[in-house]
Amino acid sequence: MNAFLRASCALFAALLIGPAFAGVDESVARLQSEWEQIKYRQPADKQEQAFEHLSKDAAAVRAEFPDRAEADIWYAIIVASHAGAKGGLGALSLAKEARAALEKALTKNPNALDGSAYTSLGSLYYQVPGWPIGFGDKDKARELLTKALAINPKGMDSNYFMGDFLFRNGEYEKARASLEAALQAPPRPTRPLADEGRRKEIEALLVKVREKLK
Repeated sequence: MNAFLRASCALFAALLIGPAFAGVDESVARLQSEWEQIKYRQPADKQEQAFEHLSKDAAAVRAEFPDRAEADIWYAIIVASHAGAKGGLGALSLAKEARAALEKALTKNPNALDGSAYTSLGSLYYQVPGWPIGFGDKDKARELLTKALAINPKGMDSNYFMGDFLFRNGEYEKARASLEAALQAPPRPTRPLADEGRRKEIEALLVKVREKLK
């Protein structure tokens, strides 16, 4: 279970992140930038401590901007990243904390960051184990991921996570279509590092999907 939670939360932590847009507070943008540096530049054995430290900064930003859904979303992403690096039962409790932050973000602005709260929450629901261990729920995941695509139909992350969900659910043709759509997503000029990492994940998953379709 520990390994599963670690892999699941790590995948979520790499989570779909919409392009920056005018009006996003500098503090939120800083969290985003620091998360990318940890996720894609630091060695795995250094990430737990780094994400734990960054989660404290994210909590402070969230407290400073209590009406901003973006702050909730980034707090959730960072907490989930900490969970992925930590592993074990502690990862599950952190995943629950991330879920609560995303649910709060949806009450404030469900369209924030191109619907990222829906995608992030959907990814949690299909990656976290179900009852009696965790709160995982495939039906809920599909519902949330579908809502994310309604908001951001051409997004790299919204299509990637739907593709990953469909792959895990054995729906390989649909998974391939979603992943190919993800590769066609327009680049995010301010997110080259995130785009590079995500494309590698998409391409790796497409290899697995095509093997299943042979």
